[in-house]
Amino acid sequence: MHPVKEIREEKSDKLKDKKIILGITGSIAAVESFYLCRELIRHGADVIPIMTEASTKIIHPNSIEYASGHRPIVNLTGDVEHVSFCNGDSSDRVDAVIVSPCTSNTLSKIAHGISDNPITACVTTAEGSEIPVILIPAMHLAMYKNPAVEKNVAIVKKRGITIIDPSVERSRVRIADVDKIIHNVIRIVGNKKLDKRKILIIGGATAESIDDIRVITNRSSGKMAISLAVNAFEMGADVELWIGWSKEDIPPYIATKRFESVEELTDMIKPKIMKRFDTVIVCAAISNYVPERYRGKIPSSRENLNINMKKAPSVIGIIKKIKPTMNVVAFKAEEDEEKIADIAFKFLIENKVDLVIANTVDSFGKDKSGIWIVSKNGVIAEKNGEKDKLAREILTRV
Repeated sequence: MHPVKEIREEKSDKLKDKKIILGITGSIAAVESFYLCRELIRHGADVIPIMTEASTKIIHPNSIEYASGHRPIVNLTGDVEHVSFCNGDSSDRVDAVIVSPCTSNTLSKIAHGISDNPITACVTTAEGSEIPVILIPAMHLAMYKNPAVEKNVAIVKKRGITIIDPSVERSRVRIADVDKIIHNVIRIVGNKKLDKRKILIIGGATAESIDDIRVITNRSSGKMAISLAVNAFEMGADVELWIGWSKEDIPPYIATKRFESVEELTDMIKPKIMKRFDTVIVCAAISNYVPERYRGKIPSSRENLNINMKKAPSVIGIIKKIKPTMNVVAFKAEEDEEKIADIAFKFLIENKVDLVIANTVDSFGKDKSGIWIVSKNGVIAEKNGEKDKLAREILTRV
């Protein structure tokens, strides 16, 4: 058994049954293609490697064969590989062609339809067969800023080829990180259930000021909100994340805005902004009560401290008032597992939302959770597991 079989779907099955060509060109970033190949496989893909002659001088074909489980194609043969893999009616047809790294030379050839090596031949054939092509540029900054290269980038984008933008570091364009590439590939070739949907996700904890230093907050980590945002992105949605207090890393490709208090959050909910979205998922742990703030710092010498609290405004109520037709998914956390479904259903009816995701309070800050998905028809699903998988379960019902 080839070692590839040991890691297939190790992380997810989001690319299960997807066949992907990985074209490797002669950039020093070719060394990163080993890890990209492995990550694609960990999400279920079957990766067919194709290498230019220049790339074989940077990373040995044996390494790529080990990474993928397939001997790399370095030269086109009588098997006409570019046709067998990239022709529209072929039984071996691939689902996408990725060129990573993509040098300025290869990018320019693709822009002008030049097919003088196995990679450019596959790209030309794939584009003619309407197979998605994804380019991952890697080159010196001066090359990337060259007017001819900039023009070629615009040309391929106009034709519908995807370019996953690199990060600019000092004098070079650094290839996009593997995580960013993977999530974009899943978005392009995976489940497109949320294609063209415009989704706002509000998550994390609010923090209400007691004085100029102290706050009252809660144990929400924001993990579920981030999982929902990433999965919505992968499923094709135009997604934006508004997140409160959270120490979790947020992928840079997710459009994100920060808030701290309930007041800051409600100030962000404007009619003009809400018009941009058709769905709002509120999984934030929003304070139900707001303290009367002490100006300055409360002296630490006090023996006792009483804090007056007032009822916080309803974020869901504000959203529904601005846009009554908004599809709203709300989260409801409770302690009593036996009554949680009934409480969630009552919350759904009273707040006129479309779905309520009920969960117990012991899931706060953890990677796993148990949820009840409640609609106007009652409990439609009960799931347990990793928050990433639960996020996908929720989104399939949005």
